[in-house]
Amino acid sequence: MAANQRPLSPHLQVYRPQITSVLSILHRITGVIMSAGIVALIYWLLALAGGDASYATALEVLGSIPGKLLLFGWSLAFFYHLSNGVRHLFWDTGRGFELPQVYRSGWAAIGMATLLTIVFWAAVLSGGQ
Repeated sequence: MAANQRPLSPHLQVYRPQITSVLSILHRITGVIMSAGIVALIYWLLALAGGDASYATALEVLGSIPGKLLLFGWSLAFFYHLSNGVRHLFWDTGRGFELPQVYRSGWAAIGMATLLTIVFWAAVLSGGQ
């Protein structure tokens, strides 16, 4: 039997990315990002329990430009994962499977994640006032 050079399973070289596949991959990636972000939360909590000096150091680290960028990415991942998770909850009820609905809900999840991230950071940067 001659060797077959076809791919064994569908992959990115065969199929053009669609919103459904991209959002599915992003959902998984944001889950990993949130898991990694737990390290920052644990660091902050340990610093809080460690006293004034360690807490001041943690605030300095997390308040730096790289720290804020990481926190921003973590919050964006959180809000995307949340919004897309709500979308999946609707799917669990058997609704929203028509292709136009899938596209609308996908773009809505992206829009909601962006909006929630902007509102959250506006509140953080304004000091919660």
